[in-house]
Amino acid sequence: MSASKINTILANLPLFKEMSAEEIERIALGCREIHVSRGEILFQRGDPPHGFYVVVHGQIKLAFSSPQGIEKVVNLVGAGKTFGEAVMFMNTPYPVYSQALVDSLLLHISRAVVVDGIDRHPGFARKMLAGLSTRLHSLIADVEAYSLRSCTQRVIGYLLQHEAVGSNKAVTVALPASKTVIASRLNISPETFSRVLHDLTAAGLISVKGKDVEIHDIEKLAQFGQQ
Repeated sequence: MSASKINTILANLPLFKEMSAEEIERIALGCREIHVSRGEILFQRGDPPHGFYVVVHGQIKLAFSSPQGIEKVVNLVGAGKTFGEAVMFMNTPYPVYSQALVDSLLLHISRAVVVDGIDRHPGFARKMLAGLSTRLHSLIADVEAYSLRSCTQRVIGYLLQHEAVGSNKAVTVALPASKTVIASRLNISPETFSRVLHDLTAAGLISVKGKDVEIHDIEKLAQFGQQ
């Protein structure tokens, strides 16, 4: 990847948008490209962090396994998103492992460059804090969803917040991972996830074709989720 492309990717990240071109170039010097193949482990739970990651393209799963061998997916990270910032600052081992769900290209940004950026640019520190606060709110929302929302509400909420294409009424959502992985992310069983999709299809609210879920009417689906 060319230096100019790396600079463009960094400049478009919310964390770095306040920085000058010179500062972006300085951060780029602390970046390295990482190519991971589908199924490849990027880091294991317990590994020490040395920076954080940007997904250029692809899909990364963050998860951990219980002593019984049951996998719990914590997050699915797609293109343009970052992960690993909080652990980097805490300087503690990764609490999860990361695995590529498809062939992916990442940028690894070293901790030393981040610390230097904070020292040079107070706005960078504010952006980092804002990003970490957003992650915290997301975790709280997850706890609320798992505790207070039904399985159907979780699936509908996931479909409505997921990136989609189409008109205001009808949209098509491309599921970024297998139903098993998404079900784990929603803290439900794969069988329950499939049953909810079947029930929503029977109600005439969606159609499922492979990994594509067509929502016939966003408003009606949202209203169904509030029942």
